[in-house]
Amino acid sequence: MDLDSRSIERLSAARRSLRANLDRSLAISSALSRSTPRLADIRTRLPSLEASVRPIRAHRDALASVGPHIDRAVGPAAAVLKVFDAVHGLEPSLLSDPRHDLPAYLSLLKRLQEALRFLSDNCALAVQWLDDIVDYLHDHSLADSRFLSSLNHSLLSLKSTTSPLDGGLLEVALGKLLSEFRRLLEEHTVPLPMSSSNTTSAIAPSPLPVPVVAQLSAILDRMIANDRLGLCVSAYIDVRGSNVRASLRALDLDYLAISVTDFDDVQSIEPYIDRWGRHLEFSVKHLLEAEYKLCSDVFERAGPPEVWTGCFAEIAAQAGILAFLRFGKTVTDSKKDPIKLLKLLDIFSSLNKLRLDFNRLFGGKACVEIQNETRDLVKRVIEGSCEIFCELLVQVELQRQTPPPADGCVPKLVSFITDYCNRLLGEDYRPVLKHVLIIQSTWKREKFQENLLVDDAVLNIVKALEANFETWSKGYQDPVLSYLFMMNMHWHFYKHLKGTKLGELLGDPKLREHEQYKEYYSVYYLKESWGKLPSLLSREGLILFSGGRATARDLVKKRLKAFNETFDEMYQKQSNWVISDKELREKTCQLVIQTIVPVYRSYMQNYGPLVEQDASASKYAKYTAQALEKMLGSLFQLKPGKSASFRVRHSNDKVNGALTSQYHRSASAVI
Repeated sequence: MDLDSRSIERLSAARRSLRANLDRSLAISSALSRSTPRLADIRTRLPSLEASVRPIRAHRDALASVGPHIDRAVGPAAAVLKVFDAVHGLEPSLLSDPRHDLPAYLSLLKRLQEALRFLSDNCALAVQWLDDIVDYLHDHSLADSRFLSSLNHSLLSLKSTTSPLDGGLLEVALGKLLSEFRRLLEEHTVPLPMSSSNTTSAIAPSPLPVPVVAQLSAILDRMIANDRLGLCVSAYIDVRGSNVRASLRALDLDYLAISVTDFDDVQSIEPYIDRWGRHLEFSVKHLLEAEYKLCSDVFERAGPPEVWTGCFAEIAAQAGILAFLRFGKTVTDSKKDPIKLLKLLDIFSSLNKLRLDFNRLFGGKACVEIQNETRDLVKRVIEGSCEIFCELLVQVELQRQTPPPADGCVPKLVSFITDYCNRLLGEDYRPVLKHVLIIQSTWKREKFQENLLVDDAVLNIVKALEANFETWSKGYQDPVLSYLFMMNMHWHFYKHLKGTKLGELLGDPKLREHEQYKEYYSVYYLKESWGKLPSLLSREGLILFSGGRATARDLVKKRLKAFNETFDEMYQKQSNWVISDKELREKTCQLVIQTIVPVYRSYMQNYGPLVEQDASASKYAKYTAQALEKMLGSLFQLKPGKSASFRVRHSNDKVNGALTSQYHRSASAVI
């Protein structure tokens, strides 16, 4: 190969080499262009990486002195982190249902509380120690400033965080525990089965089983430790209060809402008043007594007694105890009448029987409203009872100026008052009335003798009645009717008071005196009325027919005519008169018959033939002896619609009823 060929080949090789180097340079340039952002990023991160890799740049002897400080700061922080990990380890168990194992759940919750208490007490201290060691490193230039800045930022986040240390686990667990508290109550709370007509036999069983009470108390302990007592009390009142209302709903207590404007007088709501006493006793002695004991059992360890007494007070209010008391006040506001006195005494008797129960159940500060309402009701009942009772005498005296009954019967006022006083003296009312009068006299600071409070007042009423019928008897224009009226009155006192409480109070001598007066006026009644008729049938001048048969006939006619006219006049007048008592009526009719009929029969047998042949015989022989007897035997009958009607209270029976409407209107006028 010549020189030129070799030169060209070398140039070509050089060219290829240059071309290859140029391509590599271009590739490197392109790679460098692509790596520039990454290099910039590395350049930016390099200081922090350098600080992380080599945070401590001090000499070995400087680091030896800072070591113990770091250990003291990191130790508490490590302990806090360990407890924090343990808290989160409890999470699965505490998110489960407590009912499956309540004791274990409560134990776990207690551990959680203890852990949170530790964290609460130590977290701030651990952070403060870490903060102090960072400051030490900075002050002594023992670490990279960027590393220390990062640590400060982390510590600042720990200091400023408001999130709960357990992430809300305690709140969730307490919510589940409250739900379990309510569930235990609801599942073991059952309304008491009963009916409005049967309350005395429905005895409330133990409200909750003992194990359930123990579980509720255990839950309360945990809830109280977390300031959740109020939530438990609210749940308890809600469940137990609803149960009491459900138990009472069967009694049909709508009548408790009756107002004074809803009825005319006490008699119209008398059945409700009787029912009120039974329902109140049942509510207090059975339902509320059980709730009182249960509140004490469940909340006795929940703090001061005001906790459970306040809880019970709210349940009692929901049970309507105030509605019972306000119904009683409605009765005291009603119009005054004698029946109202008896009903007020019934109300007082019911309250007095429950006095010790009221004092025990409602004696706390939480029941101040119930106490005030009860005192007010008792005061109203006592004052109302005494007012009506004392006014009885005044009203009886005022009736003295009214006219006597036109038919001579026993006035309704008398029969009412005597029967009414018997009821007041009976075993049901006498001790209650006596108690009420003693309290009233004590309030007024009056001197009194316990045994005479009721007796003297009743005796004064009876004396006023006796004075009334003495005055009334003088109001008759016809003295015969006056005698019949007095017969009625004295016999009523003797017959209808004998063997009664009022009769015992008056005494046998007084009753016999009334019987003697009855006989006295009976004699005068016969003498001044029917007793005059036999003399009209005189036999004078007829024995020997001295004047002849015609003369005898004329005398018989004349005397029969006078007898008939007098009899008709007397019978017509007295047929409107009334003898109230059947026994006295029959006895009086027999006396009248015995006075007239035998004489008339004998007269007609002997002298009737003288006129029976006459054309006008029917004018003179107007009656047969049998007709007279029948007519006289039908006298003095009670007239329909005019008789006093009263259903008597027997010693072994309840009140069968009240006065009839007509009788009640008359009796109500007394007060």
